[in-house]
Amino acid sequence: MTVQDIRAFNRFYTNVIGALDYSRHLYAPYTLTESRVLYELAHSPRTDAADLRAELSLDAGYLSRILNKFEEGGLIERAASEHDPRRRRVSLTARGRETAALLAERADESVGALLSTVPSADRPRLTEAMLTVRTLLSDGRPPRRQDVLLREPGPGDLGWIVQRNAALYAVEYGFNADYEGLVARIVADFAEDHDPYLERVWIAELDGRPVGCVMCVRDDAPGTARLRLLLVEPEARGLGIGDRLVGAVIEFARGVGYRELVLWTNDVLTAARHIYQRHGFVLSAQKAHRSFGQDLNGQDWRLDLHGTSE
Repeated sequence: MTVQDIRAFNRFYTNVIGALDYSRHLYAPYTLTESRVLYELAHSPRTDAADLRAELSLDAGYLSRILNKFEEGGLIERAASEHDPRRRRVSLTARGRETAALLAERADESVGALLSTVPSADRPRLTEAMLTVRTLLSDGRPPRRQDVLLREPGPGDLGWIVQRNAALYAVEYGFNADYEGLVARIVADFAEDHDPYLERVWIAELDGRPVGCVMCVRDDAPGTARLRLLLVEPEARGLGIGDRLVGAVIEFARGVGYRELVLWTNDVLTAARHIYQRHGFVLSAQKAHRSFGQDLNGQDWRLDLHGTSE
């Protein structure tokens, strides 16, 4: 392979995805870079401008102009960072979240149209080829936070949720098959009967494979949503995936009008509890119980969606 081979491929691929005229490609007044900044903000509820510069390798002045444009358009808000007043925290407004969602939907439609031209039998080859390119050009670097994609479940993903929950909780906490049965019932109930407007599942994907998940479903109490089955694979921990998944549930639940978000967990799940606390959940009740072959301390956590802001 020569430099010219790679440059020829780059020219081919930028034409395929419409990168040179991205705003017309997605029928939106944003360049590819601007759309990528919106994507990062939509998937990171708490982001500093310095983090964006580092993650996207953008010139500080260029990023500043983009953020000024977004602020003038009512897409973002900027404030001093909670941890360092010298840094600026950037967050999407409601209008910004709507815009990011619209861009994501149009991008999905565009890629879907492109993928529809590839015969089903050839798609595994395409997936493998893309993974090979990413692996070889990453030069052995560890995965980064921005390499993780949050998406809706595809065929087989719900089964993956059951299998991985059962396997991980058996290894890490000694849970027996009763837990697998519980997860299977939760997932089956969602698959067979859920309201797509009020209930949702997220899959965290890294290098083309699922590495995390979470669910948001209606609770029995009016105006209340329930967070369920938060999971992050061991090899993908440390990338902020749990925080992103919980943040996505909170944003979704607030956006569709829930007043409260609740969850049930056990105190042995220390890392998950810390995530819930960081997002403002408050412990409301706890009770010892014998379940899944273990003596456990069950906990109920609640989040007032009107009294918090991500």
